[in-house]
Amino acid sequence: MLVYQDLISGDELLSDSFPYKELFDGVLWEVEGKWVVQGAIDVDIGANPSAEGGGEDEGVDDQAVKVVDIVDTFRLQEQPAFDKKQFVSWVKKYIKALTSKLEGEMQERFKKNIEGATKFLLSKLSDLQFFVGESMHDDGSLVFAYYKDGAADPTFLYFGHGLKEVKC
Repeated sequence: MLVYQDLISGDELLSDSFPYKELFDGVLWEVEGKWVVQGAIDVDIGANPSAEGGGEDEGVDDQAVKVVDIVDTFRLQEQPAFDKKQFVSWVKKYIKALTSKLEGEMQERFKKNIEGATKFLLSKLSDLQFFVGESMHDDGSLVFAYYKDGAADPTFLYFGHGLKEVKC
């Protein structure tokens, strides 16, 4: 299994269990998330509770909770939304930090395509949810989520060049 860690914070943000599509020559990765139910599971074992003296509620406080698989699996922490000024300020700082960690062809591809990726994100800014890794590292990558037209499940966007592949 492959896990993708944030180059700056070291947080695990994604794995190969979630296929991705590259946008802007790999600067952004698009990943489909899914709402899943966690918690209470009603298992019918064929018993008749009323015949066996059991009531409707036997004191078990199971709560089913809907979570987004990617957010839950990688313990992503939602952040307040950015306005345009905050986002531009963050992205400039992030580009500078990330560019220094990239080498050769990777760095050139990133520099060549980051402007288009940034414009794409800015065009969706009001629809984006912002997440950081578990450590909530200030300089680490953001993970963005939004809902495509009519979609019930969120789509996530990652900075592909900001992820390091680690074999588990």
